[in-house]
Amino acid sequence: MKKLLSLFLVALLAFTLTACGGGDDDTAKKDKKDGNKTLVVGATAVPHAEVLEAAKPLLKEKGIDLEVKVFTDYILPNVALRDKELDANYFQTPGYLELEMEQNKDYDFVSVGEIHKEPIGIYSKKYKDIKDLPEGAKIIMSNSLSDHGRILPIFEKAGLIKLKKGVGANARVEDIVENPKKLDFGTLIEAKLLASSFENGEGDAVVINGNYALEGGIDANKYGLKNGFEAADIVPANLVVVRSEDKNREEIKTLVEVLKSDEIQEFINEKYKGVVLLAQ
Repeated sequence: MKKLLSLFLVALLAFTLTACGGGDDDTAKKDKKDGNKTLVVGATAVPHAEVLEAAKPLLKEKGIDLEVKVFTDYILPNVALRDKELDANYFQTPGYLELEMEQNKDYDFVSVGEIHKEPIGIYSKKYKDIKDLPEGAKIIMSNSLSDHGRILPIFEKAGLIKLKKGVGANARVEDIVENPKKLDFGTLIEAKLLASSFENGEGDAVVINGNYALEGGIDANKYGLKNGFEAADIVPANLVVVRSEDKNREEIKTLVEVLKSDEIQEFINEKYKGVVLLAQ
């Protein structure tokens, strides 16, 4: 009886191994038959994820299945890229990428393409022109230091403040040397919360990153301050970023080619009506 039981168990194990092996073979055959490679790209919702969704069918034609993972902040997409949960991310500017790599020594990233630009703008429910801001006006803006070098020059160009000579894109609040209206730049919050802050009527003006203004449905024509936006020629581009080891992968090159294609550039122009600008 014991001998028969042993034989039965051996036969059952052999059957189980064969069945499992057959399943793996079927999967391998399916992958080979499909022939498509998968790219996982992280992005913030608007406009990045929308642009990637528009690119999906074009990439499919080129043998690449694109999976888009949407993030609500600027921190986690780089963490996920480092941890190899993503093949690439698409959301950040050169200044932000540089700052992130300085602060995180384990980030070995590189940009493989500039896709579009999103001018930062100053929005208000109380005023129409940046020059109308009153003495002591409370300005709410991003707590990301890389944004400050983009925001403060807008105020300087409008004649409201003067920055320390030569600081340029590295400008910080402490670099303000003249502020005759005593504008209050002390309220710094996460960029993703700026649109909500504006909708709640906080402050006299809120400086909002382009993607979050779009995501929050804020009408730039109605609420954007005159002379309160970055000049198109100085707006930094949004990048496709990968780990350095992957910069020459053919799928990555194809992704960038598609995002720079006439079809996607036309999509950006038509959908965002000048709020999002082309990088080329």
